[in-house]
Amino acid sequence: MAQIGYSEKVMKHFMNPRNVGTIDNPDGYGKVGNPVCGDLMEMFIKVEDDVITDIKFRTFGCGSAIATSSMVTEMAKGMHIDEAIKITRADVADELEGLPPQKMHCSNLAADALRAAIRDYLARKEKRAKG
Repeated sequence: MAQIGYSEKVMKHFMNPRNVGTIDNPDGYGKVGNPVCGDLMEMFIKVEDDVITDIKFRTFGCGSAIATSSMVTEMAKGMHIDEAIKITRADVADELEGLPPQKMHCSNLAADALRAAIRDYLARKEKRAKG
């Protein structure tokens, strides 16, 4: 696979993605898409004491989009939301041991979906606090 620019780690996450699916009544939900390439990602999180205890995703897109979604869930699970919200596209690509330049937008989407889910969680938390 190296000849087409995908690392072994990317292929593993594409062929056997982790944390695929949905979470009923998630504490946070994020949905992002890229109209140019047609990729669409949904991220669902469960949070206890501001720590992501469970995370799932659904992705409609290319192999890189699926691999980056899978990797983001692995990276964020068990993380405090203050740290998880800082995960960047470069962090995701580095964890996957690189992506072809034309596929870097996929890792950006995965990080964006995670941030959207965390922002949703924070908005819900604030709303509950205000009563």
